Parts: sequence; structure tokens; C-alpha cells
Amino acid sequence: MKLAGKVAIITGAGSGIGHEAALLFASEGATVVVADRNAAAASKVVDEIVAAGGKATPFTVDVSQEAEIEAMIADTVARHGKLDVLVNNAGYGIAGTVLDTSVEDWDALFSVNVRGVFLGCKHAIPVMEKQGGGVIVNTASGVAMVGIYNRAAYVASKGAVAALTRAIAMDHAGAKIRINSVAPGTIETPYFTKIFAESPDAAELRHNLEQRQLMERLGKPIEIARAMLFLASDDSSFCTGSTLVVDGGWTAR
Repeated sequence: MKLAGKVAIITGAGSGIGHEAALLFASEGATVVVADRNAAAASKVVDEIVAAGGKATPFTVDVSQEAEIEAMIADTVARHGKLDVLVNNAGYGIAGTVLDTSVEDWDALFSVNVRGVFLGCKHAIPVMEKQGGGVIVNTASGVAMVGIYNRAAYVASKGAVAALTRAIAMDHAGAKIRINSVAPGTIETPYFTKIFAESPDAAELRHNLEQRQLMERLGKPIEIARAMLFLASDDSSFCTGSTLVVDGGWTAR
């Protein structure tokens, strides 16, 4: 029970990595606010947690909107009395070089992947300061360390998340707030399930993605959730401003 008595918000918790993190955090004793843009998906995850004997509530949020982030934080404190852990996990990717990417698509992606992290931290930190501390975990990516083809906006956004994590850690360590990021490799999430379904040769695409990792397979959402649990718990009590790479050896090449 690494998170016994803790209250945790996880954004993007309706599917993929966030879904697994919500289930895992609840199994480790946390009361989890399952935050997602998709209200039905969030409620379904809450039902799973409750059915397993855990505690959770849903919250519908667009992380790019400041008023919705403020409401999420305020509702969490009103319902549960505090906020111990924030996992800024919501995000998405788009294909394209800088030449292919429209300004509108660039701005939309950054509003979720970067602004969403900024807003989450901006409104969670004052609550954590009043409590005497807290923990924030951001979802970066292996692309924060290495470039990949045809994903210019996504690479830039995840590099920004890793850099922002370091900056916030420096500014708020004195308030006993730890902030770290996790950098997944290629993980078998619904995002990739959709890509495979739309590919003219799904088998070849999967093979190429698997070969990108030294371990020659895609990662599983639970493997990233376990890294998030480590960063959210006292097991990582001497970690702040760091990025934990969980990528099957991809960035070691």
C-alpha cells in the first residue's frame, strides 16, 4: 500500500497508460480522481476501481482550459480534503514535419501536451504548498531525448515537458514538492491500436516499431504505470527534477 491515505489526480486516465495508473494507484491505497476528456471512459474506469474495492471519483476535464483545471483541483479538495499527487498524463501525438504541420495543429497539440502540464502544476502547487508538500508526475517521452522522423510537433512538446519538469522542481523544492517525469518508449496503447488499424501493412509497421527497442517488443501500459507509482510514492523520496526513462532500451542506441 505505497499510497495509503493519499489523494491522487490522474489526467488522461480514461484509457491506455492513465487507465492502468488509475487502477494501480487505487490498488496501492490512493483515492483516485479519474480525470479525462471522455466522461464515459472516466466513469468506466471508476467503476472498475470500485468493483475491485478501491476508491475513485470521475472528473471530466479538457486540460488545455484553465477554468476546467481550476475546477478539477477545487473539486478534488472539496470532496477529498487534499491533493497529494498529480499525474499530468493527458496528451496525444500527430504526424508531420514542420513543413507538413499547420499552425493550428501545432497550437492544438501544445495546448494539451505542454499547456496542460503547465496549468496542472500552476493550480496544484498552491494547494500542495498549504499542505506542506506533494508530488507531481508528468508524462514526457523517449522523444524528449532523441528525435524521430515525421513527428516534429510531438517531439518538441515532449522535450518541453521534460524541461518544464526540471524548472518547476528547482522553483518549488523548498516547499517539499517533488516533481519528476516519466519517459515511455513505444507503448501498446489505443493510440497505436488505431495506427495499426489504419496502416496498409500493420504487421510490418509493428515489426519496425518493435525493432526500435533493444528488447524488440512494444511496452505495456502497466509497465509505465509502475514507473509512475515509483515516482509518486516515497520509494522515490530522493528524486526530483528527473526523467525516468522506461523505453525498452530505445534511447540507449
